[in-house]
Amino acid sequence: MGLLLRDFTDLSQTFTIGPMTVRLRFAPSPTGQLHPGSARTVLFNYLLARRASGTFILRVEDTDQTRAAEGSLDSILQGIRWLGLDWDEGPGKEGPHAPYYQSQRLGHYRDAANRLLESGQAYHCFCSPERLEALRREQQRARQPTRYDRLCLQLPRQEVEQRLLAGENAVIRMQVPAGETVAHDLIRGEVRWDNGTLDDQVLLKSDGFPTYHLASVVDDHLMEISHVVRGEEWLPSLPKHLVLYRMLGWEPPLFAHLPLVLGPDRAKLSKRHGAAAVLEYREMGFLAEAMVNFLALLGWSPQAAIPATGTVADQGRSKIARPQPPGDFLSLARLIELFDIAVVQDSPAIFDLSKLENLNGQHIRALSSAELARRLEPFVPGFDPKLLGEATALVQTRIARLTDAAPLLQFLVDPPLTYPAELVPTKHERAATIGLLQAVREIFSSGAVGPEAEPSLRQLAERQGWNARDLFMTVRVAVTGRTVTPPLLESCALLGQGECLRRLDRALAWLGEQ
Repeated sequence: MGLLLRDFTDLSQTFTIGPMTVRLRFAPSPTGQLHPGSARTVLFNYLLARRASGTFILRVEDTDQTRAAEGSLDSILQGIRWLGLDWDEGPGKEGPHAPYYQSQRLGHYRDAANRLLESGQAYHCFCSPERLEALRREQQRARQPTRYDRLCLQLPRQEVEQRLLAGENAVIRMQVPAGETVAHDLIRGEVRWDNGTLDDQVLLKSDGFPTYHLASVVDDHLMEISHVVRGEEWLPSLPKHLVLYRMLGWEPPLFAHLPLVLGPDRAKLSKRHGAAAVLEYREMGFLAEAMVNFLALLGWSPQAAIPATGTVADQGRSKIARPQPPGDFLSLARLIELFDIAVVQDSPAIFDLSKLENLNGQHIRALSSAELARRLEPFVPGFDPKLLGEATALVQTRIARLTDAAPLLQFLVDPPLTYPAELVPTKHERAATIGLLQAVREIFSSGAVGPEAEPSLRQLAERQGWNARDLFMTVRVAVTGRTVTPPLLESCALLGQGECLRRLDRALAWLGEQ
């Protein structure tokens, strides 16, 4: 297991964490799909665990039964697996802290809530939803912070017991102590909260299910989580969680809150920015390794991960030498080697679809032709695997997504039925084009249809007074029916002599009918 050395300040106390077993978790709620922001959280947890030779845990936070969406969990797990970020403990990989579904761990939460009740750090609340809503509206009108007014904290113990025996619904709330909560975030540094601004959070609902706050603290403690890496939206919850750790007498893990992911216009990321569920990117022709590479660069930089060399004394006299930083193209193995949570930025990250496409093109070009052909199979239906394997090299440097290949290669299996206007260049008449294609047919009939035919075709263009570019475009349109294809003569070689001649004859017949 991995070892790290860290200092951590919590609740004005300093805990020096010596050699620790590194255990991280991702805890999705099955209420939707895995989107880029959540996928980046998965990735950063995974990278930190793997860099420290630690353990990556998947825990399902399914205690909010009203919001559960059918098929959501399967989609989330598929997305994580597609990215290649499999977990060490969790669903399907039972470990020492099973079960990994919170709905199956209710006893742990009840025990913790009862401990807090017995110590006087929590209390029963019988307030109805209607009263709480009226209180919230009144506080908003008065421009006051919206929080519970502790009405039920004043109830005598005997009355509480009688109402519980009578079967009256009640929740359990934490009693936030006075004072200040101080935390050290691994990304943001020291963060402080006045406890007077914190609400007496509900810990256990009347149906016996915990809220996120109690369940996450209890499970993180029992599962021996060393680091909690989660989104910035959970930062306001951190003081409540740290107060709970102190109430229960548990040492908290280290916390890191990742920056938001925004669109190029710095607005909340949405579909109008090209954002989609992670599995949709697979359908859009993105490679998993490119998606991982891209997500890693949302708020983190490999350049920042490369330390300068030299001593502090050297600073001010000359520039500190820095090893040559890597480019943005990074494999998962390289990301594990470089990743450092301490250099993640605290400002929002920008989701740029064009950068994802650029990285995807780089990863496509890094594949072997055989591997790319295998990846292309779902995107080019109807292709003979042997033909696809031979054709892949023609498009490998020309596509940014796997979906780009089909339009470029479809001519290999679909002979043209009609032709665009470019079949007859604007500088030439239809009769001249017919004559040119007949001459091209003669060259192809001699057996040369691949790159070896280029000198003969260029000589033909010179003899007939054609620009070579116009000649090749005319042949391209006649053979493929398209103006954009992979290299023409290499494509003709794949089609073969017989097919090229049949297509030239079809184009000549079409021109003769015009």
